[in-house]
Amino acid sequence: MTILKSAAIAALTLCATAGSALAHATLEQKEAAIGTTTKVTLRVPHGCKGEATHTVRIEIPEGLYAVKPMPKPGWDLAIETGAYATPYDNHGTQMTEGPKVVTWSGGHLEDAWYDEFTVRGTVGPNMEPGTVLFFPSLQTCANGVADWTDTSGSHDVPNPAPKLTLVAGAGGADHGHGMAMAPVTLGALELSGPFTISTLPNQPVAGGFVTISNTGAEGDVLVGASSPVAGEMQIHEMKMEDGVMKMRELPGGLPIQAHETVNLKPGGYHVMFMDLKQPLVAGEEVEVTLDFAKAGKVSMTFPVKDRKDVKSGGHGNHAGHGSN
Repeated sequence: MTILKSAAIAALTLCATAGSALAHATLEQKEAAIGTTTKVTLRVPHGCKGEATHTVRIEIPEGLYAVKPMPKPGWDLAIETGAYATPYDNHGTQMTEGPKVVTWSGGHLEDAWYDEFTVRGTVGPNMEPGTVLFFPSLQTCANGVADWTDTSGSHDVPNPAPKLTLVAGAGGADHGHGMAMAPVTLGALELSGPFTISTLPNQPVAGGFVTISNTGAEGDVLVGASSPVAGEMQIHEMKMEDGVMKMRELPGGLPIQAHETVNLKPGGYHVMFMDLKQPLVAGEEVEVTLDFAKAGKVSMTFPVKDRKDVKSGGHGNHAGHGSN
């Protein structure tokens, strides 16, 4: 009886510890490659002792520069800047300061709900593999705070700061900027190689490209897309008609048949950014959400390639939907 009772207590303790660990605010990403651009997504699994969260604050560690936060509908966004300990070369421009704290406020995230808060930045090329970057974070509620700020690295503290570990940069990154993206899986769909193209001054539209493979037994359809940088997005194709290359919208979407791969590429199928809210700058990234009829929605990061480095498929400026 004593042995059984001790075993039961140990099991309960283990479960309680596991549940507590799972309740911590953590990062979706576990590692980031040195010299590359990366997303850092803070996962918020609960509120403050039952209360809803109205403010989320995340500190940006030294070693991550050129940080840009992702806006969230219904939340106000504030950025605190500060000096870098070491200046960074950002595509030929020396950066001596940048965002050090990002805060989303004025929202309402119930204790029983889950949400994510994302920034993206570039890992300094002089960082060492194995370095741990901590992102101390705070959730603020009406009468309390959930504190995730302990940077000791200990597993025994109740408030560990979210963290990721730096690894050596992989070879073959795009133009040395580390924008090679791992494939994204959505159900039976695998999406890889996303990119868009830098725009000319005052250019209102641009093309987005990605390879979509359907490993399932049923077909699907890419029915829509959206991005914070565009007022609207459409699914388009370019094809030769009577000796003239023409572009048209696919109102019914783009079919992705079972066991087939469809390449969205310059001079062919593409998602079209319309009413651009900002220029697309080479070396930066934009977030795009693709919507499939069966698989649902998936968000991806599209690196922006320099238009000089992208082949237009023999159709002039259609690769970037630019104007001369």
